[in-house]
Parts: sequence; structure tokens; C-alpha cells
Amino acid sequence: MRSASHRGASPPLHFKHVTEPTRRFHIRTFGCQMNEHDTERIAGLLVEQGMEPTDDVANADVVVLNTCCIRENADNKLYGHLGRLKVLKDARPDLQIAVGGCLAQKDRDLVLKRAPHVDVVFGTHNLAHAPALLERSRLEGPIVEILEEHEAYPSALPVRRDVDHSAWVTIQIGCDNTCAFCIVPQVRGREVSRRMGDIVYEVEALAADGVSEVTVLGQNVNSYGRDLGAGQFRPRFADLLRALDALEGIERIRFTSPHPKDLRPDTIAAMAECASVCEHLHLPLQAGSDRILARMHRGYTAERYLERLAAARASVPDLAVTTDIIVGFPGETDDDFARTLELVDEAKYDAAYTFVFSPRPGTEAAAMVDDFVAHDVVQERMARLVEVVERHGLEKHERRVGRTEVVLVDGPSKKDPAVLSGRTGQNKLVHFAPVPGSPVEAGDYVDVRIVRAAPHWLQGEFVGPRLGSRRIRTAPTRIPITVV
Repeated sequence: MRSASHRGASPPLHFKHVTEPTRRFHIRTFGCQMNEHDTERIAGLLVEQGMEPTDDVANADVVVLNTCCIRENADNKLYGHLGRLKVLKDARPDLQIAVGGCLAQKDRDLVLKRAPHVDVVFGTHNLAHAPALLERSRLEGPIVEILEEHEAYPSALPVRRDVDHSAWVTIQIGCDNTCAFCIVPQVRGREVSRRMGDIVYEVEALAADGVSEVTVLGQNVNSYGRDLGAGQFRPRFADLLRALDALEGIERIRFTSPHPKDLRPDTIAAMAECASVCEHLHLPLQAGSDRILARMHRGYTAERYLERLAAARASVPDLAVTTDIIVGFPGETDDDFARTLELVDEAKYDAAYTFVFSPRPGTEAAAMVDDFVAHDVVQERMARLVEVVERHGLEKHERRVGRTEVVLVDGPSKKDPAVLSGRTGQNKLVHFAPVPGSPVEAGDYVDVRIVRAAPHWLQGEFVGPRLGSRRIRTAPTRIPITVV
């Protein structure tokens, strides 16, 4: 305020209140469902700070890249994307760029060295700090904050979901396995299970909010609870499935990912007996050669894997099985790969996520440089593997032609907005056109008659809205559990 002069006091000043325009944020996610769920929490935190989401990166005031580091091309994708964002940053210096997630946890200060226009780098253990770090960077400049362990379980953070009827629920973070190719334990930390009572409470709240499908997430859901309590008071994954199945309003329960070595009979029994647990099992194989499995430190043999797969299929009617397979793991010979093909042919998967081995710095496999498989050999093997996987996938789908499937509608197809898409309990993608006069919305359960099959999707005809429960339990007896 101006001071008085010899001419007398200054006239009163009228201050105009200036409100800062609402800032907009855009988040790009790389990687798995765990990363997607982390993105929902980052978005929830930013919305809580008064920001608004935008799909247009050019109109964003804050761009967050939530990263993955499982495969080598994840690095290339991130730094390529950061290079393109530099053009926006040069044109709009006030634009803030943040890099979070697994690759940030791994690369740390390297992110700023390779992309000095980044404002904030945060890791997997400090999602809650993202808004504060962005504010600090506006005053202090670039900030790198990487914590080595969680301060609080991430599920305590607010969430902004893009889908109203479906939600992810984290039941476990970190991993105690030592797979030679995997960097997850380094970037996610040791395995920590969430208290069952907290999980049940969250899913009850989701159901009250209109969610009917939940996917429980963990690096190895089959080992859930082994760090909670002792003896009979220690909850198991099967106990959690039964507790969630008892909740009103939850029609479908999915889970990912289980580890074959920890797939227990009680989990298979819970899948068979719980009406809301979907008839889908994602059981990562990685390789069909016992020699390569041992080299990977997977903890099972091909025979044991097939035994557990057979037990699941015998117990759960109409079970769909998907898997992960790595081609070209260091030292993989023609004979090793032949055994993988034989197992895949025997397992007859509904689908498989196939990956070319990529060395991740810091993993045991990355040091096996003398045993790396030649690129052209890997590509030839991959082509043969995909042919076998897709042949069985198409055969499985062709058997569904003529059947009426229960489909949970996700919304319009990305390729054709006039067509709706959704998924069956077996996680089969179904495309169908709604009948005029029968309004169908995302989140509805409808009956669809399958008329056409392809390796990765089904085409159907709308029959009508689904009435009643999804399916009948094979065994109505419930096992009493203690929720802790």
C-alpha cells in the first residue's frame, strides 16, 4: 500500500480478487493393471487439489507419465514421449511435466539427465506426494523424490475412475519372488498384504457406488496373506475370494496375477464355489522347458504346471485360461523352445501374451550376455509360437458360436461407435449391435448370442437384458472365516 504524502492521504485502493484459472492435467500410463490403478490414484489426488482432467495433452497444464520398466521398449517409449513433450514445454514454459512409476523408481536422477525439461520425478512408493512435489517445483525448480518403501498403503489415497461399473482393488504390493528376468521386486519392494477387513470395506463401498465388477490386484495374489498373522488366523487368498463373494452387489470378481507355484487347491475350490468369481485363470507359464524354468527361478516344472492347470479345469466348468510366455530367454536352445511349443499345444490356451526377452539392468538375466539368443532366431520362434496360440484361441472361440453368453457392457467399440463391446465371465471380448428400442448402457449385463469367432474376439447378436444371477454355485457350503 502506498504511504501518505504531504498532499494528504491517498484515496482508498480497490483490490480486484484474481482467481487462478483451474489447472488441467493429462496422465499417460505405460504398463500393467497395477500402473493403471496407480494412475487412478494420481488422478484422484490431483482432482482433490482442484485440478481437472483433460484428454488433450496440448491443453494440459500438467502432464504426468506413469511408467513401466518391465520391458526394454518401455524406456524407449518414455524418452521418446518426453522428447515430443519438450516441444510443448518450449512453447509453454509454465507446462509442468512429471514422471512417476516403476521406470522413475529405477532410473531416478537419470530421467532429468536425459530429459532436463522434466519438473518432477517420483517413484512407486510416494504417489501421495505428487501434488505437493508439483507445487514445490513451481517455486524451486526440478525435483526428484524416490522413497524406498511405502509410507502408507496406497489404497488410502483418493481415486478417480474412468469407468463407473468396474474397479481395481489392490490387495498386495511388492513381490518376494526372485524371477531372473523380473525387476518388479526392485521397483515395487517386498511383498506386503493388505488387511482383509480393509479390502472388504473398500469393495463394499465400491458396490454401494454402483460398481459390480472388481479385479483384485497383486504381483502374486496366490501368496496373499502369508505375511498377515499366523496359523489359523492367517487369511489366505481363498478366504478373501469367499469374503468378497458374500458381498451384495458384486456380480464379478477377477484377479491377477497368480503364480503357478502357489496355486493351492483351496483357491481352485473357491473359484468353483463362489458365484461371482469369474471362470478365467491367468496362469503365467513363461517357458515350457524345465531347464529354462529353473534358470528363470520359477519354482515349478512343466509337469507340475500342467497338473495344476488340469486341476483348475476339472474343478471350474468352462474355465478360460490365458498365460504369459517369454521367447528367447538367455540360453534357450531349439530343444528348449520345442518343449515350450509342446506344452502350449497341450495346454490349449484361450490366449497368450507373448514377449521377446528383453534384458532389464539390475536383473540376473541381464548379466547372461554370453547366452543371449540371436534376434533372427527369436523372431522365427515367436512367429511359430503365435501360430500355435492363435490356432487354439480360434478353436476355443469357434466352439462358442451358437451359445448365448452373459456380457458386461463396457461401452461403444473403439473402432465402430455403432457397435457395443463387452466381456464375458471368461474375459472374452464380444462385439454386438444393440436392438433399436432396447437401450443398453455401459455397466449393463446382457445376453448375447455368438454368431462369429476370431482368434481375439467374438461377434454376437443382442438377445436381451440379463435377468437373475450370473451362475449357480457348484457347492453352496461356505467356509467360516475370520476377517482381520
